[in-house]
Amino acid sequence: MNKSGISTVTEFILLGFPGPWKIQIILFSMILLIYILTLTGNIAIICAVRWDRRLHTPMYVLLANFSFLEIWYVTCTVPNILVNFLSKTKIISFSGCFTQFYFFFSLGTTECFFLCVMAYDWYLAICRPLHYPSIMTRQLCVILVSLFWLIGFLGHAITIFFISQLPFCGPNITDHFLYDVDPLMALSCAPAPIIKHVFHSVSSLIIITTIWYILGSYALVLRVVLQVPSSVGQQKAFSTCGSHLVVVSVFCGTVAMMYVSPTSGSSVAMHKIITLIYSVVTPVLNLLIYSLRNKDMKVALHQVICGMRIIQPL
Repeated sequence: MNKSGISTVTEFILLGFPGPWKIQIILFSMILLIYILTLTGNIAIICAVRWDRRLHTPMYVLLANFSFLEIWYVTCTVPNILVNFLSKTKIISFSGCFTQFYFFFSLGTTECFFLCVMAYDWYLAICRPLHYPSIMTRQLCVILVSLFWLIGFLGHAITIFFISQLPFCGPNITDHFLYDVDPLMALSCAPAPIIKHVFHSVSSLIIITTIWYILGSYALVLRVVLQVPSSVGQQKAFSTCGSHLVVVSVFCGTVAMMYVSPTSGSSVAMHKIITLIYSVVTPVLNLLIYSLRNKDMKVALHQVICGMRIIQPL
């Protein structure tokens, strides 16, 4: 890494989604609607878990933390995306660029780990129901949540720091709506292939490990479900597992396409679509699948929407 060069770039320009003004307004409205739904739904889930004592279990504590994570995951990028739709300059400062870059990847990494622990929780609930209370205790839940937040924010910290130390002498324009590792390093005056390979290697390790762990957990769940004599019970379990796997497949699949499989030959438009799916669309899918398909959660959310706190009889 060439440290002798002094960075002359103090701001970057994100082109976003160039096109006719009408298309810009349509995209702005769609992303704004998704953002509002994501924020509103996840805040309602946190309130429901906080107010309803029936939901004071590890499963719902994990879900509330996941909702808290999703709020910050979309907030670190979507507001800037919306501002760029209405801005003519589309400028982001150097520090703002790397702050967004760090939080986006840290929160995304944390989400991968949360999907793993939620799959583990589901496995315990289905495959080892008698041992579930003694294994998935509140203490273990707190430890797992704290550990995954810590690992998520430390996973890419060193590589992102070194990327931020590269000299950026211009140009400073990127045809994207957020800063990713490849477009950002392409703007550097000095090539740093080792840093880039380390970043992709860490990302690939996290994504592949996450996918295999989740698939393994659900494979064990499905094996137990197939032994259930009731066809109604099987259908319910298959429906829940299938819904969870759809969300995981969409998120992990699109992330893997960007950071595990080579995408250098893909068009810029395809990169934007893939990034838009896992950064904006997937959080609202998580909201629908993990929360609104749960009967207890729907009852609690109804109470929150009606402005009524649930008071459990002692």
